[in-house]
Amino acid sequence: MKHFLRETITRAGEMSLEYRRRLKTLEVLRKSRNDLVSEADIAIERYIVEAIRRAYPRHAIEGEESGSVGGSEYRWIIDPIDGTTSFVHGQPYYSISVAVEKAGEYVLGAVNAPAMGELYEAQVGAGAMLNGEPISVSRTADLSDSVMSTGFSCIRFDHTQNNLAYFNALVPRLRDVRRYGSAALDLSYVACGRLEGFWELYLKIFDVAAGFLIVSEAGGRWGDFHGRKEGVCQEVLATNGLIHEQVMELFASVDRQIQQAE
Repeated sequence: MKHFLRETITRAGEMSLEYRRRLKTLEVLRKSRNDLVSEADIAIERYIVEAIRRAYPRHAIEGEESGSVGGSEYRWIIDPIDGTTSFVHGQPYYSISVAVEKAGEYVLGAVNAPAMGELYEAQVGAGAMLNGEPISVSRTADLSDSVMSTGFSCIRFDHTQNNLAYFNALVPRLRDVRRYGSAALDLSYVACGRLEGFWELYLKIFDVAAGFLIVSEAGGRWGDFHGRKEGVCQEVLATNGLIHEQVMELFASVDRQIQQAE
């Protein structure tokens, strides 16, 4: 299964690069006012889904564009292009994310960033890798020495509870902040030590499933802002583990301020 995933997500990355070479003629649609889907998203997901159906016909599939198919203890979770806005603007910060879940536990995951030639992989209990080499989270233990990333889909989709309060509280405590536009890539950067942490609100399981496993297998920690893993997509916090409690304490103080203001 691991080799199948590697081959499939590598070919999917090659497809994305083929579409990227003709961005000026690429068909781009709107799923909603601010949410884009390109013909590349649709074609790449179709390729991955068909490959899984041939190799593992009894497995369930959860695709961002095609929805749920089948029922099994195994479920494949697919985001054909995480960071479509970056992709259609010709930026390299997009990825293809595929995770395998067995009986509710992530057991296999891969994130391919083809424009940068990077393939992140993880298997439960076997560690995480970047281009075949083992990776691990950073050893930075202080927020003042940390670089974190975030995103603002909550604002794009007009959520009244958005990321600005958390952003304003946390950023002055950090060395710096980044905005890449692909949660799967953000999580992979935490796993390989380029970032100490990542947080965002209102994500989807497709965005984070593979990244969660990669972070865990690299020695990091993930959950919601309170440390829980149930319903985590509403609040995602992933770190190297060493700064996790510091960030949760700061976010808890933000929550108290929000509640007092209501």
